[in-house]
Amino acid sequence: MESILIHPESAEQLKTVKAVLKALKVQFEPQADTLPPHVIKGIEKSLKQYEDGQTISLQEFKDKHFSKK
Repeated sequence: MESILIHPESAEQLKTVKAVLKALKVQFEPQADTLPPHVIKGIEKSLKQYEDGQTISLQEFKDKHFSKK
């Protein structure tokens, strides 16, 4: 059988979808939206760099990474 992934846009939509699935006796598995640990670590590192003033402007980024040499 085919599976579907549903993306409700509000808590109310999620509650309604769950109620419909339960009423139809359709099995479903709730899953939390969590990021992998390496992504969380990268975000935390970036926020620390920002707090420490380790930033560059968009123009500096473009010059550094997109300049034609």
